Order: sequence, then C-alpha cells, then structure tokens
Amino acid sequence: MLKAIVYESSPPSLRILDQLLLPYTTTYISIPNATAAFHAIRSMQVRGAPAIAIVAALALAVELATTEVSESSEEVAVFVKEKLDYLVQSRPTAVNLADAAGKLSKIVEDKAAQLSGAVGGDAVRKAYINAAEAMLVHDVADNKAIGRHGAEWIESHATRHEGKVTVLTHCNTGSLATAGHGTALGVIRTLHERSSLSHAYCTETRPYNQGARLTAYELAYEKIPATLVTDSMAAALMRLKGISAVVVGADRVSANGDTANKIGTYALAVLARFHRVKFLIAAPRTTIDLATADGSQIVIEERAKNEVTMVKGPRWDAVGADGSEGLEGNGEPKALENVTIKIAADGVDVWNPAFDVTPADLIDGIVTEVGVVEKGSEGTFDLRSLFAGKDEDDSGTNTNE
Repeated sequence: MLKAIVYESSPPSLRILDQLLLPYTTTYISIPNATAAFHAIRSMQVRGAPAIAIVAALALAVELATTEVSESSEEVAVFVKEKLDYLVQSRPTAVNLADAAGKLSKIVEDKAAQLSGAVGGDAVRKAYINAAEAMLVHDVADNKAIGRHGAEWIESHATRHEGKVTVLTHCNTGSLATAGHGTALGVIRTLHERSSLSHAYCTETRPYNQGARLTAYELAYEKIPATLVTDSMAAALMRLKGISAVVVGADRVSANGDTANKIGTYALAVLARFHRVKFLIAAPRTTIDLATADGSQIVIEERAKNEVTMVKGPRWDAVGADGSEGLEGNGEPKALENVTIKIAADGVDVWNPAFDVTPADLIDGIVTEVGVVEKGSEGTFDLRSLFAGKDEDDSGTNTNE
C-alpha cells in the first residue's frame, strides 16, 4: 500500500510524499516543523482532510522533540497552542485539522494544569508527542472500519450486476489522503478485497485533477479494475454503465448532514438522485462538525485562478520505432521535462471554489468508523447518536480523518 506519511519517533522525523509531483515522480520531502507543515498543506503537497490533520500534528511533534523547550509547563502549553492555531489556518474548510488541534490543545493544557508552572515543560512536550503519534496509529484502524461498513452497506443496498457492484468516486480519498487504506477509496478497496467489486470509475476532478493524478494512480498501483472519466461524463456514465453507488469523502459534515467536499460532489449527488444511484459519504466522526448547524455556515475556500487557466505536467513526445524522437513515431510516448500550459483565453475571469456543499437530502448514508448513519423516519440524519457515550477528550479514534 502507498504511504503518504512516513514518521519515525527515534530519531524524530517526518516525511511526506509530494503529491504535486504525482503520478509522474515519487519524491518524499522532509517536514521538520510547523512552518514547513503549514506551507506543505497550503500548497497541497499534502492534501486530504485526514492526512492534513496528521501531518500538522506530527510536524509539531518533531519540532518539539528536536528543539529546546521551556522548563515552565504553562509556557510550553502556550507555545503548542499558538503553533496549532497557526496550522489550522492552512486549510480552513477541512474540519479534521481544527478538531485535532482542539483536542491536542486540551491535552497540553490539562497536563500543564497538573504541574507547577515553574516545572514540567518536558512532561507537557511528551504528552503532546504521545497524543500526536496515537493519531497516526488510529487513523488506519478507523479507515479500515469505514471500508468494511461502507462495503457491507453497498453490498446490501445497491443494485448488483451479476452479483457485483460498480462504484464511482470523486477526488482522492485513499492512502494518499490518509495514513493508510483511505475512506471512500477505502470502501472501494474493501469491496475489491471481498471480490464484490466489478469495476471502479474515478472522475478526473477538475481543476486540480486529484482524480486523474492521484486516485487513478492508486487504483492502477493496486491493480483494482478501474476507468478514468472526465467530470462531465458522469451523467452518461450513470445512464449507460450501470453504476451501483457513488461514494465520496468529506472535508466537513454539518450537524444536519450537509456535506462540504471537493467541488463537483454536489453535481454528482444530483445526478445520482435522478438516476436512482445510491450516494454515500465516507468519513470518520472527526469530520462531523456538530457545532455547524447546516451547510450554509461552512466556509468555502477559493483558490488561485491559474489552477483553472493552466495545467502542469511532463511533456510527452512519441518515440519512433527506430528510437528517434518525433510526433510521427509509432512507438511508445517518452516523458520529457515538466511544463505549464495555458488552456484558457486571456482576460477571462475565473471563479475557483475548492469545495461545494451537498445537501443532506441528496445523501443516502454517512459511513463512519462505527457504522453507517441513515435518515430516520422524519427524513433527517441523527448524527449526534454517533457520539453517544463517547469520550470527547479521546485523542485516538476521534482524530482521524
């Protein structure tokens, strides 16, 4: 399985797979501190709500482990909180990072309160590092549980063709977006492992092409039968190819079930409803924001215009049968240097929201690590039930996507 995050506790180090270079180049870069993590998250060298939270948490753990800290427990707690507040600003839409930062802040505050203000700085540091490391461990376990619950639900509720299901996904929600296995892509992976998957389709996910660059890369890497389609092909795909279910991830789920996810998700939900295709959100409970009543309160990040007007990638030329380069050759394409190509008219304005909000009315189920939530008799999701009896201070299973 691909690893987007490589963490070592001794000696302390954190490396991430630079996703801006995928699928053409596999390069890991060092993230030694919170500042490096902020820029890696903002630039989308690491992306995916679960991975963002984990990278931010572990980067600060490495920084704390490799620098001198104050002997004062209170001063270390303040330092940690300021760093976490800074990291949260790197991607405001995804709730996982804010959720993890809040829990980690409380852990260090509680530890500092147990100690004298003049001593105990190292104990606060260790408490933070242990909690951050626990997130990495629990993320994979929770994602596997999401995969299992989602696969079982699709097998029971979606239309099968010759005993198997065909699933469409959007954006990237696999090992590259998490600590491993994935959420929505984890459901597809589990269906494949259970021999229930006939075929997977992934959208290219314009304008940043996470589907074409990353999801297609993961599916091909793991030899899962899959086909890439453009975003605009989804309606025809549902009508002609017998799609059983659409399963996508989430960056934030509001209390009523409205879900913010990568731009284009809303359109897929509308199409799925028209074509009577099941539509699922796959995300851990940390993605559910009970403090946000509905989707109208979710802040939607807007990104640079040039993401729409330009495309970047290696230039490919055909290689002739005799080994010579040339566009008229009949051999295999040859990868050359990376280039950026302009694809839009000069002077046109651009609107580039990174996410959209899918209304809860269009969602059939929300898959979490503890099960699938469906609408009740009144046609609404009871997401608060997911947290009944749950220790909100648990920094393990509640800090994972």
